[in-house]
Amino acid sequence: MDTNKDGDGAAVAAVSDRRNEKERRSESDATDFYFPNSKRVYVSGKLHPEIHVPFREISLAPTKSINGDIEVNEPVRVYDTSGLWGDPDFHGDVTQGLSPLRAKWIHDRGDVEEIDGRKVQPIDDGWLSEKHAASRNGEGSGFRFQGSEKRKPLRASAGHPVTQLWYARQGIITPEMEFIAIRENLGREALKFEIRNSKFEIARNDLAHEHGGENFGANIPDQITSEFVRAEVARGRAIIPANINHPESEPMIIGRNFLVKINANIGNSAVASSIEEEVEKMRWATKWGADTVMDLSTGKNIHATREWIIRNSPVPIGTVPIYQAL
Repeated sequence: MDTNKDGDGAAVAAVSDRRNEKERRSESDATDFYFPNSKRVYVSGKLHPEIHVPFREISLAPTKSINGDIEVNEPVRVYDTSGLWGDPDFHGDVTQGLSPLRAKWIHDRGDVEEIDGRKVQPIDDGWLSEKHAASRNGEGSGFRFQGSEKRKPLRASAGHPVTQLWYARQGIITPEMEFIAIRENLGREALKFEIRNSKFEIARNDLAHEHGGENFGANIPDQITSEFVRAEVARGRAIIPANINHPESEPMIIGRNFLVKINANIGNSAVASSIEEEVEKMRWATKWGADTVMDLSTGKNIHATREWIIRNSPVPIGTVPIYQAL
């Protein structure tokens, strides 16, 4: 019996160790752990030097030619949707949310004001009272995101919309637009310069050689500029989903003449689910490349769940309002 008891204790300890290791990885440099041979880098803006656009820079192995010469391949930068969660120097806490990346840009435009808004009520999460919520959640109103109490909601104050569409049609290039232009280029500007200034003619079977191809009516320039982003939005051919009350989100664009974007659907389970698990789903989705996330959660604590998701999300979040209304 003593042997079995010791064995059970060892098994429990092993499970505990694995759980602790899993938590350590998820809370520290999880992205770097799963993406070896790469690192997070940032590119600063020119029109707005305060912006820093994240990329994942992947190291490439050298190429060995037929005659034995070794050719060093420069690293490649790829689109990174993981936000601050993908930065190894960031040690965040989901209970506090991400830092508001766009807050200063929004306030510097001088066309928004803070409002008190409506206080969250138990009925918003499907409960009749705080006592009812406490009896089911076991910890009173502790399931609600407390970090949002530090920041009041915003609304327009200058008599005009505070959307990227409105700014674009006024001829204004916002920090969001330059952020997007840098992101969409993926470092192609430097590559194009290198190719144009090459002393050698590029062979047709070389990776640097580019065929014109058929555009099928698209209008994609060799280089995505901030002005091109503004013009496409102003013409109504692209959208920038950048809600002033979701300043944690990094600017991105959806349109025919830009990179293809991927949406990820998430939603709670009717069998077993928690707010922490829903936030984790969002983090995993953005970690693996989701440009937007649609939260299809229903049931109890829906307002609290979405608040936690939004405050921790580096990408735009979509919802189905009728679910929450009902």
